[in-house]
Amino acid sequence: MSKKVLIIGGVATGGKAAARIVRRDPEAEVTIIEKGNIISYGACGLPYFISDVVKDHRELMSTPIGVIRDENFFKNVKGVTVYTKTRAEEIDREKKLVKTKHTETGAIKEFSYDKLVLAVGGSPVVPPLKGINLNNIYQLKTIEDGIALKNYLQSRKTTKAVIVGAGLIGMEMAEALNLLGAEVTVIEMLGWILPTILDKDLGLIVGRYLQGKGITVRTSEKVLRFEGDRQGAVKKVVTEKGQIGADVVLLSIGVRPNVELARKAGLAIGETGAIAVNEFLQTSDPDIYAGGDCVENTHRLSGKKVYTPLGSTANKHGRIIADQITGGGPSFPGVLGTAICKVLDFNVAKTGLSETEAISQGIDIETILCPGQDRPHYYPGNATIIIKLVAEKKTHRLLGAQIVGPGDVSKRLDIVVTALSFGSTIEGLATLDLAYAPPFSSAMDAIITAAHVMENKLNGLAKSLSPLAVQEKMARDDDFILLDVRSLPEYEAIRIQDPKVRLSPLGKLRGDYKNLPRDKEIITFCKVSLRGYEAQRILEAQGFKNVKFIDGGIVSWPFETIGKVWR
Repeated sequence: MSKKVLIIGGVATGGKAAARIVRRDPEAEVTIIEKGNIISYGACGLPYFISDVVKDHRELMSTPIGVIRDENFFKNVKGVTVYTKTRAEEIDREKKLVKTKHTETGAIKEFSYDKLVLAVGGSPVVPPLKGINLNNIYQLKTIEDGIALKNYLQSRKTTKAVIVGAGLIGMEMAEALNLLGAEVTVIEMLGWILPTILDKDLGLIVGRYLQGKGITVRTSEKVLRFEGDRQGAVKKVVTEKGQIGADVVLLSIGVRPNVELARKAGLAIGETGAIAVNEFLQTSDPDIYAGGDCVENTHRLSGKKVYTPLGSTANKHGRIIADQITGGGPSFPGVLGTAICKVLDFNVAKTGLSETEAISQGIDIETILCPGQDRPHYYPGNATIIIKLVAEKKTHRLLGAQIVGPGDVSKRLDIVVTALSFGSTIEGLATLDLAYAPPFSSAMDAIITAAHVMENKLNGLAKSLSPLAVQEKMARDDDFILLDVRSLPEYEAIRIQDPKVRLSPLGKLRGDYKNLPRDKEIITFCKVSLRGYEAQRILEAQGFKNVKFIDGGIVSWPFETIGKVWR
């Protein structure tokens, strides 16, 4: 007798599980019910559809050879029956039945199952603010959302666009709207953009870059309400700091897991508010599996439960669930919180524990900032990236990385993901036998160099302060010298404007050190702090006792400078 598998939700986890089940067990009777009208689409491509990088929304629903993944495709190619516009209303676990209602006709239908898969996803957070229901306030979750927003934008010549929330979708949409010529303002309640991805130091750098590209970034600012015109369309966003004109608003303040159906069925809800599952993606009912944006995951480093709604994770979940239903297979090991996005010419990525997360868990850590080039300086098209590594002091265990900049960050991030997955130390990362040729990387790849910098710091050879720590010392008016060891032309092009700054090019420092006071703290820096580190070692060799350098140099300085670091 064939096994009956019912899947609720037909986008990422649901479609992946269905296709894998019938490949593993061709006799299985697999049915998908989906409340929407469209199934198996790439929601992460919506910002690029809106910006017209992807011309037709049907490309997000297609196979690589251009076949639309609709009900007929799943029936004829996969052998899976799909019911769209069908919302699951209730699960009867004892009878193994799911009661559904058609979203247009209201018709009631019951589906039986042997195994049930919940792939019900998540929903955008909508704050209970006055004016939230005005016209032209959008969310971006479904293809229908994307089509509606794109149609509106194409109907106007100029647009004042306000994005509420500076997370991944908010940043990708800031790019999309900027490319369409909109006047874009991003409002973030926390102190820097991408606050769940980046620590403050790198978040401020990306924010300054966006400001330089004409995108207004307003952080540490809370939205109070929306105001509209007589036609009921939004015209103003009112915050605790003022008013912002708006023709269109995008809400991008997070995602909540859809757990109502599971909760009503008596399934366990986890500490994050998402559905609780074990390593095999089983819920508290062993015949019901769940995956994707509706479940919580386990962080592979901390062991803590986390909510990480990502399409990549959802697809992995679908495969694991299918294997378990059809005879067994590997368990799901958890997540590292890996994320990446592109914002105009800047790439932003993170994996593992951030500095903030590691400290909150009581881990004694060390961090470094290491700017570098993604390819040799002499090879055309080389570009800068800034790597931040986090490591445990005692064990030298690698804990995480954040990488930003116009260069290739994805390659370096995936190296760190792999190293983290196998429990690497900093020394292990530093000795990886990575591929080298000038079109791809330097002889000493940027991630290897960053690992060497961390080695030096963990071993006490390098002594540095973060840009944030130096800025705090400046704000307190501490008594120290900020020693710029770059050349005069570099200094004139870009510099930190402060009375504490003293210029002493590295090539002259071995003769100039006699003019430096020995009773003051000296903090050295250059463009990326390679020369800053060398200056620290030179001065220490001359008997100076209190010398450090700025992590990452002026490239990693997230505050005001004379001259632009990023153009």
